[in-house]
Amino acid sequence: MIFIKWLLIIILLIVIAIVLAVLTGQLGMLKGIAPTDLGVHEGKLKPPAMTPNSVSSQATLYPDHPQLNYASIEPLPLIGDAATTMARIRSIIEGMEGTEVITSDEYYLYVQFTTRIMKFVDDAEFWFDPVAHVIQVRSASRLGKSDLGMNRKRIEAIRAQLASS
Repeated sequence: MIFIKWLLIIILLIVIAIVLAVLTGQLGMLKGIAPTDLGVHEGKLKPPAMTPNSVSSQATLYPDHPQLNYASIEPLPLIGDAATTMARIRSIIEGMEGTEVITSDEYYLYVQFTTRIMKFVDDAEFWFDPVAHVIQVRSASRLGKSDLGMNRKRIEAIRAQLASS
């Protein structure tokens, strides 16, 4: 009987913790602070995060970076010219859940992705690199030490849709 009582107490505590976590997210307390240093600076997007919660097609520009292997991802290919490709990427992103386009022109796109339940925010940038003739990409979580691979999955989903267009 004591075992069942303790089991019920533990289950109740777990349920309370989950409810509080979801409530915290719904109140916007897990969205973090928008970075102020995004954009293209001297032909580079911001370096990957110092923890395993970001991907960057320019990660190899930082060979001593502690997250080099985790963060490395291929740039997106051009489909036609730069403006057409960027417009297609924006269209793909606008069709995804929880997106907000913050900045967009024919060569640069900054988007915020917000998770549905916990309201975590990831910042993603797409930039036409006129030297390499590709779309450089960086996507990073604002909070946490790990993104559970979400930024990579999202960019690869965009890559797949771009290839099928």
